[in-house]
Amino acid sequence: MVAITAKTVHELRVKTGAGMMDCKRALNETNGDMTKAIAWLRQKSMSRTCGGSRRISAEGIIDSYIHTGGKVGVLVEVNCETDFVSRSEVFQTFVRNIAMQIAACPNVEYVKVADIPAEIVEKETQIEMGRDDLANKPANIKEKIVRGRIEKRLKEMSLMDQPYIRDQSIVVEELVKQSVAQLGENIQVRRFVRFELSEGIEKPESNFAEEVAAQMVGRE
Repeated sequence: MVAITAKTVHELRVKTGAGMMDCKRALNETNGDMTKAIAWLRQKSMSRTCGGSRRISAEGIIDSYIHTGGKVGVLVEVNCETDFVSRSEVFQTFVRNIAMQIAACPNVEYVKVADIPAEIVEKETQIEMGRDDLANKPANIKEKIVRGRIEKRLKEMSLMDQPYIRDQSIVVEELVKQSVAQLGENIQVRRFVRFELSEGIEKPESNFAEEVAAQMVGRE
């Protein structure tokens, strides 16, 4: 019988997203063979990388973040599988980082691209189709350019596709995957709302140059 080490268990958990005890059992059942252990977890529907999960991500926390100066505020709900994980410092730090990420991204409106309503996609498509720089393009070229622009635009609206503010080499989706591997539970950013001071209020426009000129005349 091959000795099952903590390192091997962790490696299997990273590969599959399954729980620690499930990974240990899988390795014991397959005499430490990593490939067979992955297959064993799939057969038992324990591997989250295969879409299987025995538990629902219904625990978690709602956290808030107010940016310095009180100009921007965020509420975010992040779910996990157990209350034990939701109370852990690692999970709560992760949620706080997500809230700060949202505060730093004024254009983000949805958790992921798949959440963007079809009518929004259609609206953005029509806007791009009507751009002056595409007026004389052949239809097939125009369609290709518009498709590329729409993909870029939708990602700009998606939280999961944003470069992580603390590590620009990864996007938020990768941060979530890293946290899943670290905590051994499925984690989902469910919803959020971002508030910006005076957002939606029409403010009187001012011409700074004219104001300065008027002040200078008044001093003469």
